[in-house]
Amino acid sequence: MSSIPCNAKNENEISGFVTNFMKEFQIGKLLFQCNAGKMKGIPVVDIFRYLLCLIFSDRSMYMQRKTCMFDGSFCKNTVYRFLNNAKVNWLRFTTLLSARIINRFMKLLTDENRKDVFIIDDSLFDRSRSKKAELLAKVFDHCSMKYKRGYRMLTLGWSDGNSFVPVNHCLLSAADDKNLLCEAGCYDGRSLAGKRRKQARRKATEVMVELVKTALHAGLSAKYVLFDSWFSSPKTITALKEDCGLDTIAMVKKSSKIKYGYQGGQFNIKEIYSKNRKRRGRSKYLLSVDVTVGDEAIPAKIVCIRNKSRKKDWLAIISTDTTLPEEEIIRVYGKRWDIEVFFKSCKSYLKLVKECHSLSYDALTAHVSIVFVRYMMLSVAQRRNEDDKTICELFFYLADEMDDITFSQSMRIIIDALMDCVMEYFHITEQQLEEFTSSFIQKLPQYMQEALKHGSNAA
Repeated sequence: MSSIPCNAKNENEISGFVTNFMKEFQIGKLLFQCNAGKMKGIPVVDIFRYLLCLIFSDRSMYMQRKTCMFDGSFCKNTVYRFLNNAKVNWLRFTTLLSARIINRFMKLLTDENRKDVFIIDDSLFDRSRSKKAELLAKVFDHCSMKYKRGYRMLTLGWSDGNSFVPVNHCLLSAADDKNLLCEAGCYDGRSLAGKRRKQARRKATEVMVELVKTALHAGLSAKYVLFDSWFSSPKTITALKEDCGLDTIAMVKKSSKIKYGYQGGQFNIKEIYSKNRKRRGRSKYLLSVDVTVGDEAIPAKIVCIRNKSRKKDWLAIISTDTTLPEEEIIRVYGKRWDIEVFFKSCKSYLKLVKECHSLSYDALTAHVSIVFVRYMMLSVAQRRNEDDKTICELFFYLADEMDDITFSQSMRIIIDALMDCVMEYFHITEQQLEEFTSSFIQKLPQYMQEALKHGSNAA
């Protein structure tokens, strides 16, 4: 929200900001390609522009009409028909628009060697007050550890470490009939609406591979796919490697049923961890082993690290790119946090859950796509405000690329490596090491001490 100029006090300035964004990335043509065009009547672009601007006003469409502040040339039923149109391919529209923003804007500002990634995660789309919403289901909320009425919003995003762009999504219902609360409407299974509803009843691990394939087909590319332990299984990792040609960096699920090939046998992650000796001192990781994944024996590397929230616990990260150093695997996986910030922003500021109260699954899908476009627009504006390369062509060649890692993080890596060497060669105790570290930091310049202190607080 801070990307919009502070002096934008009237709707004309906000509408102009949105109009320039739509013209730059030719959103009208993309809508027409996705069956949202109209031969006569109210132009679809006008309705879409109104829905994008609605978030920046302090009134909903209902309150705008009630207070006589609505100045559009269409009625509310026109907006509802637009959202409920089952023929519009909103998922394709979101993917094509994100591909246009990433390829024509984001990637031109970053070096080709930078590791851009796909990020996959899901979040609760809460509809606790609904009783008759189409495909409504009981969904387990991992935050409250309770079942709630709603959907699982499975999301695929792209990130270069500085900017996050949502690429595609799917509102997942229940794959099991016992958790399904409302049935889907009657549509031909060959139609777009029928396929959309069938996809909502499938497993999340199957749908996520389809979303990645759709993104690759639209012209998007990334070096790695990141996801947490909920989607981490040998079947998923194998499908992404063989069907999509993408390497995976993911959190390993501590399950006794999931086994990896190691030293001629099949072992789960807990058995592998207990079989090996851990690294001493303040190393960035505790253990690094080479394994194979699945029946196809895909080579991978598992890196075990300390759990910062629980000192006696540990976490494991798997990477199918075995050439990556352990520190780089940990650093790249840290980019997965961008999608958590995206979920928080959409729910808290972009009215993802509270704006649309429709019972139609098509309208809910359209609403989520519109919220994603709002976030894309803000992401482009934020990149323009922060990246000096967007000023002009001459300044582009003189400006440095935006940092992928901060100075304080780099200093901490250097100091941690120094402490490891001290402990290894001089065999000192932890208390002696802490005293040595404190003395060493006190002799550094003041700005370095402040940077290290700031980096420690942020971590």
